[in-house]
Amino acid sequence: MSEIITVGLDLAKSVFQVHGADGAGRAVLRKKLRRAQVLEFLGQLPPCVVAMEACGGAHFWGREIGKLGHDVRLIPPAYVKPFVKRQKNDAADAEAICEAAQRPTMRFVPVKSEETQGAAMVFRGRELLIRQRTQVVNALRGHLTEFGQIVPQGVANAKRLVAIVEDPDSSLPTDAMATLKVLIATLCHLDAEIGKLDAEITHRAKENDVARRLMTVPGIGPLIATAIATLAPPPETFRKARDFAAWLGLVPRQHSTGGKQRLGATTKMGERSLRRLLIIGANSVIIKRHTHAAAQPGTWLGGMLSRKPPMLVRVALANKMARIVWALMARGGVYQSPAAAA
Repeated sequence: MSEIITVGLDLAKSVFQVHGADGAGRAVLRKKLRRAQVLEFLGQLPPCVVAMEACGGAHFWGREIGKLGHDVRLIPPAYVKPFVKRQKNDAADAEAICEAAQRPTMRFVPVKSEETQGAAMVFRGRELLIRQRTQVVNALRGHLTEFGQIVPQGVANAKRLVAIVEDPDSSLPTDAMATLKVLIATLCHLDAEIGKLDAEITHRAKENDVARRLMTVPGIGPLIATAIATLAPPPETFRKARDFAAWLGLVPRQHSTGGKQRLGATTKMGERSLRRLLIIGANSVIIKRHTHAAAQPGTWLGGMLSRKPPMLVRVALANKMARIVWALMARGGVYQSPAAAA
C-alpha cells in the first residue's frame, strides 16, 4: 500500500468514515471506525495531513489528533460540497474532504483551544437567554392581547406587561393569573441571569488589552469588543482589512460575468454573531449621529445618510467598522477620528 499523505475524516456521533490518499491523490484507504477507535487508528499512521469539516466537535478532534503528531486542517463545509461526487454518503463525504484538503488554494479554519471555546460560551449563553426572554415577552403580550390589553412590541415594554398582570384592577381572569405569574417569574429570572453575563463580559473587557483598544472605536462597547477579541480569528489569518469584512459577510455578493460587475446583497457568511453585533453598533452611531463628529454633514457617514436607505448605511458603516477593527488588531494602537488624525 502506498504511503498515506492526506486523510479525510468525516465526523459523526458514532460511526466515522476515513479516506486516505497518497501523494498522487489516489485512494489507498477506506475504512469505517467507531468513535472509540478513531484515535487508536490514527495513532498507528505516520504523520500526515488529517482534514475534517469545521463543525461542533471538530475543534476537539483537531486538538486530540494534533497531539498524535498529525497536521490537522479544518475546512468550512461550504468549501467541501463542490467535491462531493453524485450521491451523498459518509464515504463520499470523506473522499470530498480529502480531495478538498489537497487543493493549493483551499482555506482552512484554525483549531480553537479549550480556553478560546470556553471564553466564547458566555456569548452563546447570553444569546440563548435573550432569545428565551424574547419568547416570554411575546407570550405575555399575546396572552394579554386576548383580554384586550394591548402593549407595543419590544422588550423595552416588558415592564408595562408586568404592571398589567400585577394590577389588581386589570380585570384579568383568575384562571389566567397563575400562568401569567409563572411567565413573569421566568422573565425576571432571565433578566437577572442576563445581567450576570453582562457583568462578566464587562469585567473581561476591562482585563483584555485588545478589547480596551477596540472600545475606542465609535459604536463598539464592552460586549462587541470582547466578542471580537474572543470569536474573531487572529488578524494574520487575513491578508487585508477587506478580507476580514468579507469573512464577516459584510461585503456584497458578486454575480459577475463577461467583464460586467454585478453586486447584490451582503453575503451573510462567516461569524453571524459578530456581524449582527457590528450592525447593532453601527445603528447606535446613527441613532446618536448628532453627537458623533464622524456623522456630521460633510463627512462620509453624513453624506451616506443623506442619500442612501437607512439599513444600507448601517451595513456600510458596520463594514467600515470591521476594517478599522482589523487594522487595530493587526497593527496595534487606538482609534483616532479623521479630524483628530488630520
